[in-house]
Amino acid sequence: MDFLEKLNPAQKRSVTAGEGPTLVLAGPGSGKTRVLTQRIAYLIAYEGVRPYQMLAVTFTNKAAREMGHRVEQLLGQDMTSGLFLGTFHSICARLLRREADKLPVSSDFVIFDADDQQSIVKRTLKELNLNDKLYRPIVVHAAISHAKNELIPPEAFPVVTYRDEAIKRIYKRYQELLQDSNAVDFDDLLVMTANLLAQFPDVREKYAQRFRHVLVDEFQDTNQAQYTLVKYLSSIHNNIFVVGDPDQSIYAWRGADYRNVERFEKDYPGAQVILLEQNYRSKQTILDAAMAVIDKAHHRRKKKLFSHLGQGEKINYYEALDDYGEASFVVDSIANLIASKRFDPGECAVMYRTNAQSRLMEEAFLSARLPYKLVGAQRFYGRREVKDMIAFLRLAHNPADEVSLDRVINLPPRGIGDKTLLTLHTVARSAGVSPGSILLDLARGSASPYFAQFSGRAALPLADFGASFSAWRGMAMAFTVPELFDKILQDLNYKDHLDDGTEEGKERWENVVELRRLAQEYQTRTLSEFLENAALISDQDTLSENQNVPTLLTLHAAKGLEFGAVFLVGLDDGTLPHSRSFDEPEQMEEERRLFYVGITRAKETLYLVRALQRGGRGYAESTIPSRFLEDIPTELLNGKNRAGGKPPRSNNTSLNPRHDTWTLPAPSRPAPIRESKFRAGMRVLHPLWDEGIVLDSRIQQDDEILDVQFTSVGLKRLAASLANLKIL
Repeated sequence: MDFLEKLNPAQKRSVTAGEGPTLVLAGPGSGKTRVLTQRIAYLIAYEGVRPYQMLAVTFTNKAAREMGHRVEQLLGQDMTSGLFLGTFHSICARLLRREADKLPVSSDFVIFDADDQQSIVKRTLKELNLNDKLYRPIVVHAAISHAKNELIPPEAFPVVTYRDEAIKRIYKRYQELLQDSNAVDFDDLLVMTANLLAQFPDVREKYAQRFRHVLVDEFQDTNQAQYTLVKYLSSIHNNIFVVGDPDQSIYAWRGADYRNVERFEKDYPGAQVILLEQNYRSKQTILDAAMAVIDKAHHRRKKKLFSHLGQGEKINYYEALDDYGEASFVVDSIANLIASKRFDPGECAVMYRTNAQSRLMEEAFLSARLPYKLVGAQRFYGRREVKDMIAFLRLAHNPADEVSLDRVINLPPRGIGDKTLLTLHTVARSAGVSPGSILLDLARGSASPYFAQFSGRAALPLADFGASFSAWRGMAMAFTVPELFDKILQDLNYKDHLDDGTEEGKERWENVVELRRLAQEYQTRTLSEFLENAALISDQDTLSENQNVPTLLTLHAAKGLEFGAVFLVGLDDGTLPHSRSFDEPEQMEEERRLFYVGITRAKETLYLVRALQRGGRGYAESTIPSRFLEDIPTELLNGKNRAGGKPPRSNNTSLNPRHDTWTLPAPSRPAPIRESKFRAGMRVLHPLWDEGIVLDSRIQQDDEILDVQFTSVGLKRLAASLANLKIL
């Protein structure tokens, strides 16, 4: 057990820290995972702590698996058996099932995913007779989720406006419908556990006594509920060891609060604070650029990142004439890097602020016939046929799951329409039971007391589905997951339903086959575990590690990853930083951290890329360089042109010499426009952005230039000859 000898001094201080609270501020690429895993190994091997006396929390299943594997490699499986390790949500799910007798749901509760949650919100809006245009389900659910992350129950939801009062009512009914389905959402896993520990001191003491050491990864990404949880679970021994970096906190939009690091230092004034500043990933030039950007952030503890990997080449800066040229430059540069053997395809990545930016990049890759991997597109568990199959399994597991029932009751089509479904819900409400219970009883046919409450056309398909449902329900309690899976496929004749001979049909069936392979891995495990895994898995957990192709992904999705060559594109004000952050100082700070995260993903080569103009359907707009670019010293850059104008020619031989001419041909223009067709105040319709109002119109260079305020995208400047606007 000589693993301590391979640690640098700061890492060794972290791993061997004494008892009590410890905060490790770990810069990017500084080996924080190594520190966490070796801290666990050290406590077991040197301090005599039993594995079951430790709780280690990560944010992804992938990170949890990697951590568990590393600890086993250090100590062996026998010495690590019983370690309580997983994500916040998976650990909370385990605790809640153990303590279900104290909860408003039973131990076989199901976990509703994002689509299920949206369905519940929509149903609530309909019940409360609220307009879903005024109360958009996605916005309403975000408000509910934010309240839960702050541990605010429905009855305490703050009301200032009438809209707040309406959301409070929606929130209350939303929770009632979840409980009626014996279900929880992701936020409930955290909230219910926090409330359980707060309301039942004996339960809190039991787990706080058991966990002599609590270790938390990515602490800067915790929300208020998660912070409260770790405080409760470490409240007796006070041995709380957290690792994080506020400079990499980029998930405020999903509840993460980097200020938890500040709260930790206030709540534990005697805590050890250790800085990990040696970077094992990047060349020093890349780190110098990253520090130049992040040092301008406010209210942070500064770190001096350093590397022993060498100074490295200068950072490549490129301004394309337009966004088509930007995409072409990136793809041709990657092709050259691969052809010159500098990097394997899988070592190259293109990162951008928003998913929408991937379109032109994808087109450029396709045009160059260069394969790529898109992260953030429709993930495996989000595909329709996969969600449908999981819904059937969830229904077999939990007949009270109304969301799953509504999703699949007429799949494949069996003559159960919306009217029949409404009648089923009405009969169930009148009887005081779930619609699933009605269906299970209808399996008896005319012997069921509910059979006569449906028309003949409705009763027979309901009874037929009820019979299959009843068989699945019986198998769920006695057979293996793959056996149940196969029975459902057989009863539905699902292959014929999906595989209609088209390429799309074949791909959909292949997705179901892949899910069946996963089910096979649960031959000796429960259906509950299978469904829980499917619900909790994240985008990064589904990344293929075997595809040796360039990766396209958002900066948010890039967290925790690293690549030999990184292209950061779209570096314009309004894109990065995003325009939504202009009037919000906190959001602007997060945009800065996002840029910092992107820079520090690069190991050897970094490209900063923008376009002087961005084009689209009928408009062309000049851009302004990202304000963050100004923070990077000129001497670190190759090709920097602060004044804008013609794209600079780079001296880097890896770049294609044609890069300054990569633009699409100018579109042919119609005859010159001499008179205005539009005037201020006109309502117009755009083929892409829907309705807008003309704010200004003027003749310029033989065309009519319009300023139009669109409801969907805000203010746009358009050329009338190209915009294809219709006057309403």
